[in-house]
Amino acid sequence: MEVNQAKQEHLLALKVMRLTKPTLFTNMPVTCEDRDLPGDLFVRLMKDDPSTVKGAETLILGEMLTLPQNFGNIFLGETFSSYISVHNDSNQVVKDILVKADLQTSSQRLNLSASNSAVSELKPECCIDDVIHHEVKEIGTHILVCAVSYTTQTGEKLYFRKFFKFQVLKPLDVKTKFYNAETDEVFLEAQIQNITTSPMFMEKVSLEPSMMYNVTELNSVSSSSESESTFGRMSYLQPLDTRQYLYCLKPKPEFAEKAVVIKGVTVIGKLDIVWKTNLGERGRLQTSQLQRMAPGYGDVRLSLELIPDTVSLEEPFDITCKITNCSERTMDLVLEMCNTRSVHWCGVSGRQLGKLTPNASLSIPLKLLSSVQGLQSISGLRLTDTFLKRTYEYDDIAQVCVVCPYTSPES
Repeated sequence: MEVNQAKQEHLLALKVMRLTKPTLFTNMPVTCEDRDLPGDLFVRLMKDDPSTVKGAETLILGEMLTLPQNFGNIFLGETFSSYISVHNDSNQVVKDILVKADLQTSSQRLNLSASNSAVSELKPECCIDDVIHHEVKEIGTHILVCAVSYTTQTGEKLYFRKFFKFQVLKPLDVKTKFYNAETDEVFLEAQIQNITTSPMFMEKVSLEPSMMYNVTELNSVSSSSESESTFGRMSYLQPLDTRQYLYCLKPKPEFAEKAVVIKGVTVIGKLDIVWKTNLGERGRLQTSQLQRMAPGYGDVRLSLELIPDTVSLEEPFDITCKITNCSERTMDLVLEMCNTRSVHWCGVSGRQLGKLTPNASLSIPLKLLSSVQGLQSISGLRLTDTFLKRTYEYDDIAQVCVVCPYTSPES
């Protein structure tokens, strides 16, 4: 940040500098062949250069740190730190010195001063120092306003201000996708892209669910000894690279049976992202509440509570269906089972299920068999509400793998 001083007519001088970590110095090696005119001159110069790594002078590596020469970039979620110094350049004692530091954003004005009380006096060649910190939470133009007021020996009250303008950039691009499962589970895919010019160490990416859900992270692979991240041990995100994180949200037991409540829930939770850059500068972002499109179940919802993955050809197997009344009226339901080309239902079709009150559920065990091998779709269930004479059709409810138990493997 540029160093600004007060005008000469003022007795005090104001200096403001941004506090940042140093950066690694990288040298640019210049080499030539021995038969060229410079000979070994460039090699000797690189060996004598204190910024090079001994034994690897021709590599773009350095073992020195350099202080920032300019203000640099500030990204959303990072902590802005600044050093403020007021120095008495005069030969007289100055009294009642008050230093204020405010940060002006597009939406608010924040007071960053560590103390709002005035210093009683400041002798010549003495100074007042202050360090301010602020976690940046807005994108766009920020203005640091530093104001100094004081009183001279003659009792004259003087006042001056300095303005320091900087831009806050966006470090990450976050995109989300929702997938609504038939079992009331919600899968969230979060795509996070590093849009800065330096690599990031992703310290934490977690999902804080809303009060109705429990969350399971699906970003690690469990082995016999420990759980390893799917992204490997080195969790670095290079510039412009994108990484996908997956989460599964399940309704809490007290809300799982309330079909209407779960159906209307659109707020899922918020992502909490923590990263580190360069020499350990820490940044943190928390998204706003993520919202999904509420799934439309209609008046009656049919889901599967139990179904096998693999069944035998032409052998009956059992499934359990759950029927939920999602409407605001009582229904009198009749279940019909219609055979398809590959799926054949066992039992009586057209049986009465009785009355089902609003938000109530009913579990029904059913038996069926398949006459065709391969991946077969469960279809052909029909529910009829005798009150309104309305029929609800359910096809492609689930899939099962049908195998022939009598086929022996080829030798």
